[in-house]
Amino acid sequence: MLADDHALVRAGIRALINRLPGIEVVAEAGDGREALRLIEQLQPDIALLDITMPALNGFEVLDYVAKYSPKIRIIILSVHEAREYATQALKAGAAGYLPKTAASSELKEAIDTVMRGEPYVSVEIAHAAIASAAGGEQSRLEKLTPRQREILTLIAQGNPTRGIARALNISVKTVESHRSKLMERLGIHDVAGLVRFAIRMGLVKIE
Repeated sequence: MLADDHALVRAGIRALINRLPGIEVVAEAGDGREALRLIEQLQPDIALLDITMPALNGFEVLDYVAKYSPKIRIIILSVHEAREYATQALKAGAAGYLPKTAASSELKEAIDTVMRGEPYVSVEIAHAAIASAAGGEQSRLEKLTPRQREILTLIAQGNPTRGIARALNISVKTVESHRSKLMERLGIHDVAGLVRFAIRMGLVKIE
């Protein structure tokens, strides 16, 4: 079932879906209230919902369906490409999230994926999320002092506390203090986590 308040958009999506084998558009809706009525009446396998619709928006329809008809898989199809929208949709119970700029082949992939019971997020949004996460980790690294970064590198290389103290000509207690502070700044609470972070940031190399 398709739900979008723009008739031309619905026509374009319907034309794409009609080319896909084994998939049939059983109904269309131009607003959220009509979409909800048709979902309840027809119980489609998948509903493609726009976010911005009159009467009820896509998230309101999604919230109701997730509670009362959870077997129906909802794919949010929206002009919004920000990953925050995708995160909100998936948390609310959507099976997938696809921007309207996605290629037709990705629409098929999204439908196939959610029909297998797996969540789907578009390639564009996934790349944005990865880039954002990487940028977030870089900003965390930049919060460290040069000494803390040096100690982080030595920890990740497998040096024990006493070895680090000797290498830097400082006390064991000073090393422990720096380690505690860098853990706090990075939001990491064990040595294994520090090692993984250092590897991701390229501070140490895996041979």
